[in-house]
Amino acid sequence: MAEFALDGTVSSPSPGIAGLKRGGPRLWAGAALVGVLMLIALLAPLLAPHDPVEQDLMSAQLPPAWLSGGEPAYWFGTDSLGRCVLSRLIYSARTAVAVALIAASLAAAIGVAFGLIAGSFGGWVDQVTSRLIDVWMAFPPVLLSIVLAAVIGAGLTSVIAAIVVVDWTRFARVVRAETMVQLRRDYAAAARVIGLSRGQVLRLEILPNLVPLVVTLLSVEMGIAILVEVILSFVGISVTGDTPTWGGMIAEGRTIVYQAPWIMALPIGCIIVSVIGFNLLGDGLRLALDPVQRR
Repeated sequence: MAEFALDGTVSSPSPGIAGLKRGGPRLWAGAALVGVLMLIALLAPLLAPHDPVEQDLMSAQLPPAWLSGGEPAYWFGTDSLGRCVLSRLIYSARTAVAVALIAASLAAAIGVAFGLIAGSFGGWVDQVTSRLIDVWMAFPPVLLSIVLAAVIGAGLTSVIAAIVVVDWTRFARVVRAETMVQLRRDYAAAARVIGLSRGQVLRLEILPNLVPLVVTLLSVEMGIAILVEVILSFVGISVTGDTPTWGGMIAEGRTIVYQAPWIMALPIGCIIVSVIGFNLLGDGLRLALDPVQRR
């Protein structure tokens, strides 16, 4: 339940420790998976046993160390050019994390701004914004991302821009609808009665109550951003040069899947674990931060 602060604003109670406990195993499992992924990306130069772009054709397609013919120096084996698969997986995590954090944050910022404006002003502003969202979401998101990245050109910036341009609508539509609901609540009416302006109501009252929803969407969007980057790198329009990516490793591994299946299977496993981690984290944070659950 909302509370009146000494300065006249209306605030919601903090979730505190009890809120985190309500997140349950999903919150802690998701936080652990995402935390490990972040640490791997951050400490990649220290964790990688080899240079990810160093080639050794004499050691090409070595199986993982636990299989027959494997070498202890290459725990996850090597690819067709003799590059360490483990090192490439680790450095690929840096690309995935960078895309997830930057693209999802920018998409959230743009989408939340549009959603708040449309939901609070209503009228023609809401109609124009809603029609724009409907038209934008009519295009297949992955296909539109591929087209945009191809037009802009290869590179990490292009991938991030393509994801932001496509996925801001996810936030805008949900935030618009929830803003309209929140503005009809008693606490919003009370805030207007005590003299708060429209901007103050949105910033001080509505936006804090949208945090659980936005956090959940942001976590899910990070997983989606990783998938989009994988698809773009798989078709060859993501990062340039020899920069390792999970999608690029899958593209290479599928051509020799019968001779060296680990080259394709290991990055697929990394993608699955990463996406599951972000989804679990978002779901757990929703339960922990939801003001309805705190009553």
